[in-house]
Amino acid sequence: MSDKKGKPGIRNIAAVPWQQFPDHFGGALSKALVGPGDTDIRLIDYRISSYQPMAHVAAHTHKVQEQIYHVLEGEGLMEIDGKNTVVRRHDVIHIPPGIEHAIANSGLVDLVFLVITAPASDG
Repeated sequence: MSDKKGKPGIRNIAAVPWQQFPDHFGGALSKALVGPGDTDIRLIDYRISSYQPMAHVAAHTHKVQEQIYHVLEGEGLMEIDGKNTVVRRHDVIHIPPGIEHAIANSGLVDLVFLVITAPASDG
């Protein structure tokens, strides 16, 4: 067993740039806050997303990744296996691997939510 310890860290959300990841459209922006590559965290991808009205991510599946979405502000449509459900503040959505899903802002203000993904890589 290795004695090497990872380095903990503190990061202010304002220091992380907004990005529009592939297959995200219309102002679907995210800040990758903690995850592999820029931290010593290897197993979890943790980000905050802000989708402008009409912004969305294309329907997709993950082979091995599990995801949790936690809606902080706004409202939108969460599509899971072809079924749309309105989601809003304080809703927590959990998606097992292999389930097709998408989220879109169908509301009048920005849809803000956290996304926690494990493992961080789908390979």
